[in-house]
Amino acid sequence: MAASNMKAIKRRIKSVESTMQITKAMELVSSSKLRHAKERADKAVPFFNLLYQTMSEVASEAVGFHSVYTELSETGAALLIIIAGDRGLAGGFNVNTFRLAEKRIRELKEIGREVVLMTIGKKASEHFAKSDCRVLGTFDGLSETITPRRALRMAEHIISLFDEGHIAMIDLFFTNLVSPLQQEARQMSVLPVPNLERATGLQSLTNYEPSPEAVFDSLIPQYLAGILYCTAVDTYASEQAARRLAMENATDNAQEMIDDLSLKYNRARQASITQELTEIVSGANAQE
Repeated sequence: MAASNMKAIKRRIKSVESTMQITKAMELVSSSKLRHAKERADKAVPFFNLLYQTMSEVASEAVGFHSVYTELSETGAALLIIIAGDRGLAGGFNVNTFRLAEKRIRELKEIGREVVLMTIGKKASEHFAKSDCRVLGTFDGLSETITPRRALRMAEHIISLFDEGHIAMIDLFFTNLVSPLQQEARQMSVLPVPNLERATGLQSLTNYEPSPEAVFDSLIPQYLAGILYCTAVDTYASEQAARRLAMENATDNAQEMIDDLSLKYNRARQASITQELTEIVSGANAQE
């Protein structure tokens, strides 16, 4: 009985060791991908900040500035762009983003605004496929391979829908990499352009041709493309950080299981040896 129990424990130890090798390898892969994704995100942020600063300057220096991209229309749907991960084994990485988006959907429906969705990431596509909101597009695997040019093409398509009056506002949901140990789900209002830092009382020394509004409007596709690119890369980096942490915890748990099983194996082995010695002694005494 003890021998069969020892064999079962040994098989279990080998199984856990194989799992631990996989989780350790996935942890190392995620660490490498995290570094590259963070570098991409860090390089993109300065461009976006400069672009936003330029837009603020155009809006603040123009007298009586007016643009359709800064005012909310009463007609048209609300477009929610939801960025999530493409693979599992990352703990509860996507849950908070989905909760934020679902809360916003309820808020918009309560005020009578139609809601349409655009999902980036396989997990977002799968989750919101069950939603009663119309899905304009799904982009699986985009966060890992996105380029500024691809983001610009997406932005131009979205802006065309805005210009045609099909959508009146855009909210974006993504995960921000606060640190390798902390990821935070966030909501961002994209259009109408919010929080423009308009300076007052300054005399402009810049002439915009054909007009400040035309210059401002021409920057909108690049503005949206910059946001899409930065948030997609940021979400991808967050996914890798979450997966690295999940795999690290899984590896630690596997090691604890191996230690516990090894202890049980040694106890079973000791019990088996003790039983054999007892049988030998009993047999010797019986012969006497």
